[in-house]
Amino acid sequence: MNLVLMGLPGAGKGTQAERIVEKYNIPHISTGDMFRAAIKDSTELGLQAKSFMDKGELVPDEVTIGIVRERLSQDDCSQGFLLDGFPRTVAQAEALEKILSDLDRQLQYVINIDVDKNILMDRLTGRRICKSCGATYHLVFNPPAVNDVCDRCGGELYQRADDNEETVQNRLDVNLKQTQPLLDFYEAKGYVRNINGQQDINIVFEDINKLLSTLR
Repeated sequence: MNLVLMGLPGAGKGTQAERIVEKYNIPHISTGDMFRAAIKDSTELGLQAKSFMDKGELVPDEVTIGIVRERLSQDDCSQGFLLDGFPRTVAQAEALEKILSDLDRQLQYVINIDVDKNILMDRLTGRRICKSCGATYHLVFNPPAVNDVCDRCGGELYQRADDNEETVQNRLDVNLKQTQPLLDFYEAKGYVRNINGQQDINIVFEDINKLLSTLR
């Protein structure tokens, strides 16, 4: 099964990706992992990617796409894969179609974990961290017994700058702007399957499992 996993920050992609790759024994392929592996192996494309990353620049599409092609050609992808973080643009999605065509394969599904933006705001702005011991809490899912006080050490809890409402709002807006054209592209091809990510994480996986079990 050849899959792309999509979802906005806070939608629970990481949790579901772990469960999918464990149950279906396919590799979880993220852009970061691909870059790190290519750099570690000192491949030509890996060294090119490193030269851009060392300068704090974005890795050009042609290098990223080349690394994706190399990764999907490896033996462990012969029975399928779960792509996460690629493609990010319609141009990359078109390149992925070409790669898969050359490998005589095609995508089965683009799994989009769909969560209302207001719920994502609650999820992403609710994290609190203890200044003293670093323990992590969430105001909704894992609140401290006493507001703003660490259960473990009694230290003061704080909100990281990148968890505040303005930063999270901007992050979600940027992601929405980036992903909508990609979803439209895949919708037109009939690949997209929307999964309700507002349910309990076990039920979310049950829904994904029902979808994927038809491919076996």
